[in-house]
This record gives sequence, structure tokens and C-alpha cells, in this order.
Amino acid sequence: MNSTKLVLLICLCLLVTVVRSRCNKGCDLAYGSYYIEQGNDLTRISSYVNTDIPRILSYNPSIPSQDSITAGTRINLPFSCDCINGEFLGHVFSYGLRSQDTYDVIANRWYANLTTAAWIQRFNSYNPNRIPDTGTLNVTVNCSCGDKDISKEYGLFSTYPLRLGENLSTVSSAANLSSDLIRSYNPNADFNAGRGLVYIPARDANGNYPPIESSKGISGAAIGGIVVGVVALVLLVAGCVYYRFYKKKNAEASASLLKNAQVQLMQAGSGPNGTSVGGSESSGLPVGASPGLTGITVDKSVEFSYEELSTATDDFSLANKIGQGGFGAVYYAELRGEKAAIKKMDMQASREFLAELKVLTHVHHLNLVRLIGYCVEGSLFLVYEFIENGNLSQHLHGSARDPLPWSTRVQIALDSARGLEYIHEHTVPVYIHRDIKSANILIDKNFHGKVADFGLTKLTEVGSTSLPTRLVGTFGYMPPEYAQYGDVSPKVDVYAFGVVLYELISAKEAIVKANGSVTESKGLVALFEEVLSQPDPKDDLIKVIDPRMGDNYPLDSVRKMAQLAKACTHENPQLRPSMRSIVVALMTLSSSTEDWDVGSFYENQTLVSLMSGR
Repeated sequence: MNSTKLVLLICLCLLVTVVRSRCNKGCDLAYGSYYIEQGNDLTRISSYVNTDIPRILSYNPSIPSQDSITAGTRINLPFSCDCINGEFLGHVFSYGLRSQDTYDVIANRWYANLTTAAWIQRFNSYNPNRIPDTGTLNVTVNCSCGDKDISKEYGLFSTYPLRLGENLSTVSSAANLSSDLIRSYNPNADFNAGRGLVYIPARDANGNYPPIESSKGISGAAIGGIVVGVVALVLLVAGCVYYRFYKKKNAEASASLLKNAQVQLMQAGSGPNGTSVGGSESSGLPVGASPGLTGITVDKSVEFSYEELSTATDDFSLANKIGQGGFGAVYYAELRGEKAAIKKMDMQASREFLAELKVLTHVHHLNLVRLIGYCVEGSLFLVYEFIENGNLSQHLHGSARDPLPWSTRVQIALDSARGLEYIHEHTVPVYIHRDIKSANILIDKNFHGKVADFGLTKLTEVGSTSLPTRLVGTFGYMPPEYAQYGDVSPKVDVYAFGVVLYELISAKEAIVKANGSVTESKGLVALFEEVLSQPDPKDDLIKVIDPRMGDNYPLDSVRKMAQLAKACTHENPQLRPSMRSIVVALMTLSSSTEDWDVGSFYENQTLVSLMSGR
């Protein structure tokens, strides 16, 4: 390939990326809105939309209580409207399978046509004729955050499934909005078809139309700006092509390494019928990406040269070394005006390098460590944002740092749970970290937590039935179904997170060694099981609380976190809560205005749902 063709290819890829990106931001609130059919009730609906009944009622003032709902009532179901993989606005619900469920039944009956059977099947790998009676799957519902080019006055929208007999006039009359306004938001909708989704401006819990907060998509002006940037970037690339084109020795070696490593990664992620999670919809690429495109996408990462990384670390000197992991050493550096941490990995770690690069170039969240860039010259390098306060393990198990206050421990738990919730429930397909532990939770300068080290992350689809995976991770954090059979699901991370909660309480290692003896070691889970199984665990619980906190902690709050950790480490993965439920529980725990009574822990409806993993 000559340099001119290379420039054109880069230009084409960049322009395709611009065109393909159909959203860049979601919104905090949207509704699913439909008329309730006979036989449905709020308890059942609440479980489908993963939302507690009081919150549903707060957005439905016409429904006086959960016991008085009648067939034919229109209900608004609140959820966040997320920009999924930069491709479309939607929300992914976690649905617990039941006997005789089909994609049609789930879409038409339980989700009242807010989605379709085909749309559900697209994001799950179950054969339509062999859907199991247990487990979970993704239910993706489309939504809208408004359009400032139409009106800035409407920023909250209902996803509304049309019914037989409805038309534009009846819909606009029921919404008390003009037909022209509703048509402007649904220019291609057939309002007479008796099916399909339309998006209708909606009122909030106070009865007001909230205005649009900011642009939710890419406007024409933004696209123009991006195209100008692309052109400028292409010109810059063209200027560098000659130099880079003739750096054949390192480039060819790197390309060979990446190609071989990617093949290994795809083979390791193959499904039961030889279907690979490395391609098409299962690849983690945006929906609509061409399956013919291969290689690593590094949309938001910078490629550094070895020379630049070497200079920034004083040739990877010991003075700059700040850590050592299972797949390489970590060095401090200042690159292009930004503090950074550089992980230097051996060539043999190509699988882990590619896994981490793949995840962190597609997934971005406040509570996930940010990847700045990479390098594949000589060794494998990943460049991250520098996190000032080290990792959680150092704070809990080291003596050189001041003990973390209890409120800070709860905040770090909540931050980490939010990061895991994002990769479990807000990406399609989902990611499973597989190595959650205190050493992989970093603490920033404000003592907030960030999940790090995605080298063992597995790409999967909720509801998939993949072959047993190779055993990776850290002993003490592995749930029994994974350690014994290699079964992988998001509940693997939930179990490990429960161990981290126990660590936050006790500051003990995941494997507790009695008097330094390996033969008398005991897992932290087993230790707390003994404590919490007591009729009144108060005295025994005090004995395992981190002594460095002294008496500066609310015992009731500690006990609640211990109960949550116990739920997370349940032997049966189906009975562990989802990360979304854990986030809700920790938000409640961190709030001083909420009274979360331990005695009613299993009686409260929201927490019953949490305990059942729904």
C-alpha cells in the first residue's frame, strides 16, 4: 500500500467514525409510557424495570397507591436514557427469566411493546426456541432526550408504543400537545399502523415540561466542526506518513504481534458453536460497525512512541517505578503536560494487553480509570491517568498511610460499584472484569474510587451460554461456581465486590492467615459468615472491624455493609444482587437522611429485590 492510499484509508475510517456516531450523551430521565393490561400490577412491573414502587408512583400522581392500579391506566416508568456505544439512545433492563418465556412474550406482554422480540434477540445469544427457565437477559428499550433544533423547551420524553385505533390526532389530544409538535419529533412514524414507537414530550414529577439541558446528539454545526478537525488531522497524518511508513522494523513486528494476539483473543472468546465474541455485534464495537474491519480500534487513545515513554520515565528507572502487577511494572511519568502511569507489559501478555485496550477505548466512566494511550514498540505499553492516592489495598493493609474514615470507605465502595454497574449494565454487550479486588480499586486525590486493571476482562452477552473459560483472577475473590467450573457471569464480579466490602470493614486480606500460618488460613467470606450467623453478631462484629478506626464508626452502618457483603457473596449466583441494586443500597447507606434498619433489611421491598439479584 503506498502512502497516498494509506492517507485515503485513514481519511475514510475517520469519516466513517464521524458518520457512525449518532449520539454523544444521554440524559438522566426518560419514560416508558403505556396502558396497563389486565393481570399486571406494580409489583411485577417494578421487577421488570428494576425500579422500586415508590419511585414509580412519584412519576404517576394519578395512581394513588400500588394497590389501586387498574387495567387501562397509563403509567410512566422512569429510567435513564443512555448513549449506548455512541450509536443510539436506549436503556438496558435486566430481566429475570421465567418458565415458558419467549422473546415475543417478554417484548409484547411484560414490556408492553416498549421493545420488540427482534430487538431483544439482537442483544442476547439465546436461541429463540431454547430460552432457559432461569437466568437473566438484556431488554433494550429505545428512548429520546429531545432535539434542540426542534425546541429547547422539551427535555423529557416518553417512549410510547402505538396501539390499534390510535392516530396522530388521538395521541396529540391525549398528550395535550399539538400534532405538528409531535410529528416534528417523529417525522417517519406511521401513526395509523397500530404498532411501533413514538417519542412524546412528557411532564416531570412536578407536572412541568423540563427544558432540554444540552445537546444530546451531534448537530449540524458540530458535525461541521468535526469534519474540519478530521481534515486537519488527515493533513497532519499525511505529513507523518512518510516517516512512519519507513519505520518498518518496529511497525512490522508490532503488527505481527497484534495480529497474533487478536487471533488468540478471538479464539479464547469463542462461543459454543464457534461464534466468536470478537466480531460483529458481539465484538463490543458500535452497532452497525462493519464486520469486515479488523484490528484494534483506538478511537480515543493516543499512540506514543517508545522514545517518548522512555524519556518520560528516565529509561524506566527504579526511581520512577510505582507498582508491580501480574502482567508488568507500572511507572510514573509526565507526558505532554499530564501526569500519567505507564504499564510496561511483556510480549507474552498480548492477550491481556488487547483485552484492556479494547475495553478502555470503548468504555468511559468517571469511576473507571482513564486510558490515555498505548505503545507497541519493543514491549507492550498502556498509558493511564495518574491516580494520586494509590490503591485501596495499600490504604487498608499497609501501615504507612492514615486509616480511612468510615464515610470515606462507604464512598469508595459506592464509587467502585458505580463503575462496575456501568460495564455490567450500560454497555452492549456487557463486560465482566473478573479480577475485582482492593488492589484494583484506585483512590484519587479526593478519595474517590476508580476501578482499574481490565486485563482479564471478558466480553459477554447477558444470557449467553459460553463454554467454560480459563481460570483467571485472584484466589480469595473467586466465587465457587467460577473456581470449580469456570462459569462466568456478572455475578463473578458481584462476589468479588462483596469480598472488597468485607475488606473495607476489617482491613484484613481476602485470605486471612492465622499467626502467619499458611496451613491455618481462612477466607474472609468464611470468617464473616461465622460472625454474621450469630443470633446477635454485635460483639463478634466489633472484633473484626479495622482496629485503626478506633471507635470512630457507626456500628449500625458497618453492620449494614456486612449484610450487603453477605448478600454479594451468596453461594448461589442467582441470589446475589445486581450491581445496580448494590449501587442503590450503598447510596442509601451513604445518606444520613435515610434510616435503613437492619431488622427490616430483608423485608423492605427494594432490598428483597436486591437479595434476589433482580
